[in-house]
Amino acid sequence: MSQDYTEGAAGTESGVILEDELKEPDMYRVLLHNDDYTTMDFVVKILEEVFHKTQEESVAIMMSVHQKGMGVCGVYPKEIAEFRVAQVAGRAQQAGFPLRCTMEKE
Repeated sequence: MSQDYTEGAAGTESGVILEDELKEPDMYRVLLHNDDYTTMDFVVKILEEVFHKTQEESVAIMMSVHQKGMGVCGVYPKEIAEFRVAQVAGRAQQAGFPLRCTMEKE
């Protein structure tokens, strides 16, 4: 889209942002990591409550974490990913589990 701005009486731009100036935010994968202490039930609960996954999705992700050492919980803009990682850390600490949750740029 070119020339998507209006010119004022003196021929200056009105401050309208051109479409090609807009950029999608960077996205981040939120990951759960396997450990030998956190229960499978707790991981499923985290996936349902923090990441709003269905029971079936939660079990599938939990099995990926258990079998492959890691599972993707979702892909979010940076601030949301950081918030979800912090939620998991807080809940795991409160429950006495060492569950590790990280994020990586997609």
